[in-house]
This record gives sequence, structure tokens and C-alpha cells, in this order.
Amino acid sequence: MQALSFLPDSFAEYEDLKAILDAGSANFDIRTLCEARVHGRTFPVLTASIGSSDPLAPAIGFFGGIHGLERIGTQLVLDYMRSLLSRLEWDELLVRQLQSIRLIFMPICNPGGMWAATRANPNGVDLMRNAPQDADERVPLLAGGQRLGAWLPWYRGRRGAPMEVEAAALLKLVETELASRPLSFALDCHSGYGWADSIWFPYARTRKLMPHLPEMYMLKTMFERAHPHHGYAFEPQSHQYLLHGDLWDCAYDRAPAENVFLPMTLELGSWLWIKKNPRQLFSRQGMFNPVKAHRTARVLRRHANLLDFLTRAAFASQRWLPQGSGRQQLLHHAIQHWYRTAGV
Repeated sequence: MQALSFLPDSFAEYEDLKAILDAGSANFDIRTLCEARVHGRTFPVLTASIGSSDPLAPAIGFFGGIHGLERIGTQLVLDYMRSLLSRLEWDELLVRQLQSIRLIFMPICNPGGMWAATRANPNGVDLMRNAPQDADERVPLLAGGQRLGAWLPWYRGRRGAPMEVEAAALLKLVETELASRPLSFALDCHSGYGWADSIWFPYARTRKLMPHLPEMYMLKTMFERAHPHHGYAFEPQSHQYLLHGDLWDCAYDRAPAENVFLPMTLELGSWLWIKKNPRQLFSRQGMFNPVKAHRTARVLRRHANLLDFLTRAAFASQRWLPQGSGRQQLLHHAIQHWYRTAGV
């Protein structure tokens, strides 16, 4: 236990978040959702909101750090928050947008895991496998979620046990601040193995179609037309693999059917960074994050367009949300695009 006294009391991303919230205290509505405790240290799980107070206004939630090792996702959300505060000093268009929409930030969902440099939370639970639902079909061994124990990765927690406080807090935030509105988005920023950056959407538990597939297809189409060289693979997560206990599947299925809630996961392809610097393979942080400062800066610049696009799409929702026969046509196009080889 004595060795623990040499461990830092905090970590860089958490201190960055506190500095941003301090600088933006006049603009942000700041809340503590719960507390994460690890080795005698306590980290409040913090959120910040800005924009319209109308409960019916469209909203976007930006999330990061569900997996403690994936710091780049948190850094992306923090960088956007920092940019937002700077732009409020001069950007009249942004000020007008925020009169009609609400932005909600939860940049460090798993501060205990990020402090300890672990994927899981301090209890050894993978928060992205912690929701109660099971997949419809076989999942990848271990990686799809397992209940053998926290000594193996991708641990879901004990069957029937309450959800981890961090996961429960995230779902509660989504329920009260996002899914309760007629239109809302969520973007959860991760990094993981892969040669390409991806945007995944429900489902992860099943190969069935999400009910709001036309809206997701329209969002994808608009983004591609606005940014034709974006480079993302935009697809249902089930195209890659199925898993148990996905938080966004759970949040989506709990949302009121009459509302449009579109959760997305941004998966940054870490093999791109490893290809540039193979020595990163010998570092736990290097397997999930760019190590060199110029590569980190490049990643932050590259994905800012996506975050800004979502705010504009929410602001202009009346111009693009599909209705009537047009929505049925979009559903047909979406099935042809994503599921034509699956026999749907």
C-alpha cells in the first residue's frame, strides 16, 4: 500500500476538464453525476451543459473516456469544449445556434479507470459491457462481454448486480437530458484497433434494424455531402461484431418511441498511429492513443468537423428530418445500403 502514495492525485485530462469548467463557469451548467473511488482517491463524474433551457429543444450529448485507456476520445471532447468557449466571444452564429439547441458534455465517464490507466472502471467492470441486455446471437469470445471475472478483460459484472455507478449515471443523463426530447444525438468518442475511423450506431446486440434507420441514413447522407472526403466507415455496429451489455443499445431501447434519439460511437482507428510508430505497441497507452504531439493535434483537427456538423444538423432539424412517404423511401435506401447482403 505504501507504493500508492507515489501515484499522482489526478491526471492531465481531469485537470484540463476542471480548468475548462472554471473558465466557462458563467456559461456552463455544471453538475456532478456520481463519484468514482479508486485507491483512496475520489473523482467526481462531471457534466457541463450549455444552450437553450427549453426541454423540447434539440440536444447533442458528447461523451468520452468510458474506457480509461482511450484518452484521445476525452481529449477530442475537451478540445471541442475549449474551442466552444473561445468562439462564444465572437461567433454570433454559434450564439444564435445555442439559443435553439442544447449541448451536453460528459468528457470523462470513467475517471477512476483513466487515472489507473485501465480500460475498466475501478471495480474491474467494462462499462461498455455493463448494461443488462444480452445479444441475440453468439458474440466474440471474451470481447463480446464475459461474466467469468474481473481478472479477464471485457468483464460485464455479476449477473443481476446493480449497474456500475458510472454506467447508471450515463444512462440517467441520457434519459433526462437527451432521449426525453423530440430530437437528440449522442456521440461517444473511443479509440480501438482498426485501420480506419468508424461511426457506429445501434444495434450492437442484434442484426435487426433500428427503428430510426431512415433518420440515421439521412444524417449520414448530409454529412457525406458536406464533407465528401471524411474517410469514416459509417455503419451499424453489428456489421463488425455483436456484444452483450452495450450502453447505447440500452439507452436507445429505453428512449420514448415517439422521440428521435440517434446515438453514435466514434471509433478512432489506432492502427493508423501504430503504423506510423510501431514502438507504440510496447505501451498500453500507445495501443489506443497517438503518442507524438503532432499526431494528437492532427487527430483533434480532423474530427472537429464531425462535432460541429452535429450541432448544425440539430439546429436545422426542421429542414431535413424525414416525414411521410419520403421517410419510407429513405428506409428503402438505407436497407439497400447497409443490409442488402443480409437478406433483410
